[in-house]
Amino acid sequence: MEPLFFTLLLALFVSSVTVCLFLVFYTHRSQNSYPNLPPGKLGLPYVGESFEFFSNGWKGHPEKFIFDRIAKYSSQVFKTNLLGEPAAVLCGAAGNKFLFSNENKLVVAWWPDSVNKIFPSSLQTSSKEEAKKMRKLLPLFMKPEALQRYIGIMDTVAQRHFASGWENKEQVLVFPLAKNYTFSLACRLFLSLDDPSHVARFSDPFQLLASGIISIPIDLPGTPFHRGIKASNFIRTELLAIIRQRNKDLAEGKASPTQDILSHMLVICDENGKCMNELDIADKILGLLVGGHDTASGACTFIVKYLAELPHIYEEVYKEQMEIAKSKTPGELLNWGDIQKMKYSWNVACEVMRISPPLQGGFREALNDFIFNGFTIPKGWKLYWSANSTHKNPVYFPEPEKFDPARFEGNGPAPYTFVPFGGGPRMCPGKEYARLEILVFMHNLVKRFRFDKLIQDEKIVVNPLPIPEKGLPVRLHPHKA
Repeated sequence: MEPLFFTLLLALFVSSVTVCLFLVFYTHRSQNSYPNLPPGKLGLPYVGESFEFFSNGWKGHPEKFIFDRIAKYSSQVFKTNLLGEPAAVLCGAAGNKFLFSNENKLVVAWWPDSVNKIFPSSLQTSSKEEAKKMRKLLPLFMKPEALQRYIGIMDTVAQRHFASGWENKEQVLVFPLAKNYTFSLACRLFLSLDDPSHVARFSDPFQLLASGIISIPIDLPGTPFHRGIKASNFIRTELLAIIRQRNKDLAEGKASPTQDILSHMLVICDENGKCMNELDIADKILGLLVGGHDTASGACTFIVKYLAELPHIYEEVYKEQMEIAKSKTPGELLNWGDIQKMKYSWNVACEVMRISPPLQGGFREALNDFIFNGFTIPKGWKLYWSANSTHKNPVYFPEPEKFDPARFEGNGPAPYTFVPFGGGPRMCPGKEYARLEILVFMHNLVKRFRFDKLIQDEKIVVNPLPIPEKGLPVRLHPHKA
């Protein structure tokens, strides 16, 4: 027993010395190799300030991490350590402009290890290369001209959604219903999948997947990362079955090569005649489904929240939408012209996304050393932009906590201040798609109901997207015919 005790004691001593030396080396290397780094602290190796970064979101105040450090260091750029990486956080419109304008010049997109591990086929090349491929594929389907033909389908899906999930109910949970709507719509338009039972089979794991994507990559049972990997594997298996059936249908002439994004991915080849394999397609569709429904479902949820809280805003939206509804013949679906009339409704949606941005921010990686605001940013460091650094900043939006759709009238906010979809070459290619699905949701919502919140002070948590802690229960008041 005694030799074992001394062996353990020696091991503990060696480990302690190793950690101490590592800490000294880490601090020396990171602080002194570049004496003109931005102000801030890197914290402990690997862990850094990640816990504080996430915990502010869990407490419902993600902007606190940013604004506390801006105030502490009197600087619009500061250093930190997030997700195991030394990082510089660039704040304000100038920071957004710098990062968005220097894509593929000074910076490139960066995803945490959690993304590459949850989407494993991207490791065959890299997440950067896969993202480039996707951005070449999407314009055919996501540009406004292409999306116009989908508005009627969106309206049909929305009508079915409200008929099954909202009508003839006294109260509902908005967030799960909004997720069901956006996910069903994405499945219909991306996969031509219209069977509610088939959609339901792999819709539930998507929240686990979203939480795992941007998380500390610790693969232990019970962690968000572990649950995200399990959810990803389950959904991927379901998608592979759909892909194989579609391949068969294409070969037999039962499916069209242009009917949706899935068919397009199956038939398109690169300049060398090489087509994507099934696992690559499954991962790309998986990413599209996450991007195509998760952020929009949050936006729809918060639209309900603010319309319930602000009756005068609701009245203006209702008036606009009912003018459109009354212009339609029985059974006539929404069209592009109707969408163009929903100007006030879209201003409301934009103000919702300013106050509760579905995309909290994004990461880049420095391609080389460069100078920003007089500070050196080392090659390989990660860079983070935060929507809240402008959305909640009174310099850009006076009285930032006040709900005011008029901010988006005329020319709207100054460039690089309103960034719910990012900006520059990497602006979300699904921005127009999101606009359409949100406006179709608003139209079908307000023409059917008024509604009251059942929990007046319901807490909002960010994990990694903002969501009402209890799912936003509301009491419905159907309009009289």
